[in-house]
Amino acid sequence: MSKSVTPFTKAQLLPQEEMLEILKHECNLFIGIPKETSFQERRVCLTPDAVSALVNNGHRVLFESGAGEGANFEDKNYSEAGAEITKDTAKVFSCPILLKVEPPSLDEIKLINPQTILISALQLKTQYKAYFEALAKKRITALAFEFIRDADGAYPAVRQLSEIAGTASVLIAAELLSNVNNGNGLLFGNISGVPPIEVVIIGAGTVAEFAARSAIGLGANIKVFDNSITKLRTLQTSLGRAIYTSTMQPKNLLKALKRCDVAIGAVRGKNRAPILVSEQMVESMKTGALIIDVSIDMGGCFETSEVTTHNHPTFEKHGVIHYCVPNIPARYSRSASVSISNIFTPYLLKIAEDGGIENALRFDRGLKNGLYFYHGILTNKSVADWFDLDYSDVNLLIF
Repeated sequence: MSKSVTPFTKAQLLPQEEMLEILKHECNLFIGIPKETSFQERRVCLTPDAVSALVNNGHRVLFESGAGEGANFEDKNYSEAGAEITKDTAKVFSCPILLKVEPPSLDEIKLINPQTILISALQLKTQYKAYFEALAKKRITALAFEFIRDADGAYPAVRQLSEIAGTASVLIAAELLSNVNNGNGLLFGNISGVPPIEVVIIGAGTVAEFAARSAIGLGANIKVFDNSITKLRTLQTSLGRAIYTSTMQPKNLLKALKRCDVAIGAVRGKNRAPILVSEQMVESMKTGALIIDVSIDMGGCFETSEVTTHNHPTFEKHGVIHYCVPNIPARYSRSASVSISNIFTPYLLKIAEDGGIENALRFDRGLKNGLYFYHGILTNKSVADWFDLDYSDVNLLIF
């Protein structure tokens, strides 16, 4: 008897593609953490606990003396965690991997060795063309942590710092309303028989969510305005309760501003924050009312906003107190440092596990999204368009 033979399809007879696994070799990292020199920047990108985790995994951390003081971490804490402490700034900047919160200045870039890996914020809106030209000259590979995406496609660093800014905005408001700070003497709190404080929040993103959560927790009445119905609906779901929400109807917004004690601006834009509250609207607000413009780092969403500092945070205009300090998280430097460290540490361990930055960028699309310079070649189209520079698609360089 003849045996039956299974017929082969034409596709099965053609040469088949074979997938080969890329062999990963773990590597040891040598990380430098210089002291932040930017104005009023008190954060540090790794806590002693994070340094301990890295050192225990075989990595070296060179820490500039005093780099943690702004966040109330002493050199001794880092030394006990296994970091090497030095007062030589140039020695720290000569490390193969540099971690910073703020982007390095032009003078600091001069201290960086060619082919160094730089991980820091980019802060595109405050940059200038000479910064990118200096990085290109040193053939630096640079990643902006605010552009790094996680597995869900979100921006973890932006969300973490927005959570701090949102919560802080209400705490700052509570402080500024007290008589000690020449405020109206109002207390955030649901006191029996006392009308609650009225808070208007403009925007419905992460900052707004955490501002709303804090204000509600302190017993305030809140009203949230945003043109995105989806964002407003998501906010109510996140808070787990029905709150007053509205689109940016001028009449509704004006009415709310006239009655409110605190107005918090928490909107973002592509190039700058849109101005949603005119000077006439500010004039209509109660004497002694308070504006916290969290959007000031992108230009501000109140027409009367002007940039202030942590040393002189407020000014008065039309009888309304304005708080317009950019970089609010730096006010709570220790919490912000822990938050940033929680983002940095897993990525550093993953880079080492993958065998270096090259392989890590191949395996992790979210990390690749944060890349804006690759061996001196600009890979970010937004930067190229903003500063009229040439760029190359990162996928043509890393494959």
